[in-house]
Amino acid sequence: MLVHNLAILVLAGFIGFVVISRVPTTLHTPLMSGTNAIHGIVLLGGLIVLGTGTEGVLNKILLVLAIALGTINVVGGFLVTDRMLGMFKRRPGDRPVDRPSSGADS
Repeated sequence: MLVHNLAILVLAGFIGFVVISRVPTTLHTPLMSGTNAIHGIVLLGGLIVLGTGTEGVLNKILLVLAIALGTINVVGGFLVTDRMLGMFKRRPGDRPVDRPSSGADS
């Protein structure tokens, strides 16, 4: 059973790496915003499992470590998303850029 679970973990890590490495850079930050919401659900599940009581000290340590790392991931992801959205805001002194028409209206 341990070998079976380890094989699934290794294959899932490999597939995740391949999928994420093929995402274009323009879609990476919006994709991370979506996965942060999913990771928030994972954090909530970890807190519920920790709160209902788990057997063994090692399980509790792993849960606390997973919750801490997941929290860092969620907070960091939202900070990156906020920074990305800030790039699209106009500053108070900026003027709109005049763009030439395509000629279709003439």
